[in-house]
Amino acid sequence: MRQRHSTITNSKKSIEPIIADRFNRKLRSYGLSYRLENEPLNAQIDSALGEYYSKTGGRGGNRPDVKLLLKDENLKSYPVLIEYKGYKDRLVKLNSNGQVDNINEKNEPNLNNISKYAVNGAVHYANAVLHYTNYTDVISIGVTGYRDESGEVRDSIGTYFVSKDNFGVGQKVDDYSDLSFLKGENFSKFIKKAKNLSIPRDELNRIKEKREREIDTSLVKLNNDIYKNEQGLSERDRVYIVAASIIATIGIPGKVAPLEKSDLKSSTEEGYTDGDIIVKKINSFLKRKRLPTGKKELIVRTLQNTLTNNNLNRVKNGESQLRRVFCKVIDDLGIYYKIGLTTDFTGKLFNEMYRWLGFTQDKLNDVVLTPSYVATLLVKLARINKDSYVWDFATGSAGLLVAAMNEMIVDAKNKIKSPEKLEITIADIKANHILGLEILPEIYILAVLNMILMGDGSSNILNRDSLNDFNGNYKVNDGEREFTADAFILNPPYSAPGNGMIFVKKALSMMKKGYAAVIIQNSAGSGKAISYNIEILKHSTLLASIKMPIDLFVGKSSVQTNIYVFRIGEAHHKDDIVKFIDFSNDGYKRANRKKSRANVNLKDVDRAKQRYQELAQLVRFGRSKLNIFTEKEYYEGTIDPENGADWNQAAPIDTKPTLNDFKKTVSDYLAWEVSNILKQQNSEDERPGK
Repeated sequence: MRQRHSTITNSKKSIEPIIADRFNRKLRSYGLSYRLENEPLNAQIDSALGEYYSKTGGRGGNRPDVKLLLKDENLKSYPVLIEYKGYKDRLVKLNSNGQVDNINEKNEPNLNNISKYAVNGAVHYANAVLHYTNYTDVISIGVTGYRDESGEVRDSIGTYFVSKDNFGVGQKVDDYSDLSFLKGENFSKFIKKAKNLSIPRDELNRIKEKREREIDTSLVKLNNDIYKNEQGLSERDRVYIVAASIIATIGIPGKVAPLEKSDLKSSTEEGYTDGDIIVKKINSFLKRKRLPTGKKELIVRTLQNTLTNNNLNRVKNGESQLRRVFCKVIDDLGIYYKIGLTTDFTGKLFNEMYRWLGFTQDKLNDVVLTPSYVATLLVKLARINKDSYVWDFATGSAGLLVAAMNEMIVDAKNKIKSPEKLEITIADIKANHILGLEILPEIYILAVLNMILMGDGSSNILNRDSLNDFNGNYKVNDGEREFTADAFILNPPYSAPGNGMIFVKKALSMMKKGYAAVIIQNSAGSGKAISYNIEILKHSTLLASIKMPIDLFVGKSSVQTNIYVFRIGEAHHKDDIVKFIDFSNDGYKRANRKKSRANVNLKDVDRAKQRYQELAQLVRFGRSKLNIFTEKEYYEGTIDPENGADWNQAAPIDTKPTLNDFKKTVSDYLAWEVSNILKQQNSEDERPGK
């Protein structure tokens, strides 16, 4: 669009008022009802903009130049947030991956970009809405303009779709010369176009990884804040308050409204304290989730003991400590668990908070959680697909089951083309295809929370002793049902008998077929678990033994681990081939975050992702898949099924000299002899009198 002016003005001066007036007039001509920056739109959105950190880093003060709430043909509402700028080069700032650059290398808000660029500011506002409201899709529009050398006003528009599905980073919809796509007759078509945008899997993974690094940064901030500023909270109190706060604020559309910060009044009236209100919301949420009564009561009882504590609910300066911590949790973490990251969220939460729990060092080693990329590897090795039934006998935060659920859903999406059938299959996977057991109550709560966030599978996370209190059945509404597992994944407590192989023996003995992948202290395969190993091989075949990097759990545990892969239902014979793989170099460099100031404590320095992919293929298909790895790292051999201590083998070193070795030795010797002769001759030539 152009507007002719008779005089040329300074191109350095902002013309934002002119741009705002021009586009606002257009919105009016489209018959659209909009609100300017200081005008309210609705309570949810207004509150979200007030709660979210501002473009200058403080709390609140987020005021988009224009706000709209538009409905498509299906009557779904979409917030539309518009930001104006009045300079030529202030439309959008992208990073090297072509994404809106609102997060810096330290995984902190890039406030300079957010405040200077129109699209960046609009996407920032959209994330406030995703963080604090039930809206899952937002339209962010940046508009900027300037006067050219002849005095004409020129403008540019950037239109981005910001959604849970793209993790809040936003996707450019198209190039537009005006805002007529917002008109009533055009809006539904625009929304369909926005929702049909696809992100390549590699880019989606990069976005997810970046968001996960942001989660780590936010968890550190929350941890430090509570540790330094909230006195009198026990280690378990902290974990339970975080879990309760998240459960209370998830909500169920149309059934349970998320608990808002404004709902907590810090009242001292009996039955209406902040703790009472949070407990009521959790009760309502779990009831709608249709959890078994006994399980629901256990969760509520566990959390209620902390939430109704008098000290936590005591009001000082108009606010209870519980409300203050609740607000910190929502402010620091809300955006991440609301945008639906398919990650082991509570695993990350626990890895940051595990030192709060006050375990002994031995106990700490028992609850160290599996890194997400290793969890994914175990899932691949166990050959999990959409039809699998997967269980974990020491589930921790349920990170392995999260990885399994993700793999099953991806497989379903790849194979099922009917949207209706796909929806039914995914619901069935979450409800019936996973089962986890965790004996520690404080970790069990985190596992339940993880599954709830995944939407949810929580009904099959059991607070039981898998060795002594589990017969393979689980409760459903109509009684008990056998869980017919055909895939087993595990990272057991290494202090258990056989370094944890007792869990493997129990689980595999209850299965008729399938595959298993377990990561365990490698001494379990070299003498510490002989009796268990011999029993396992009577009904299962060892397919592979993989030596993992020594620093895999750097900063948390320092034990050498191996992954053992089994085929279940077939006894191991002495001539069965076992693939022994040295995976000490997995391509990653790890830094102990406690001892390093590095912002990222895991770096891909040598084709790590390709190495993990090749490893899975080697286990399944053999040496024909050797590419990055060599014969020195891959060895096919056999074990004695009656031994139980020969599971950790390596490629034999050939010490027999070859003809080339002999030639090189003779050559080296002759070179040495010639060198000595020349030195002696030179020495004689230099004697006096010569």
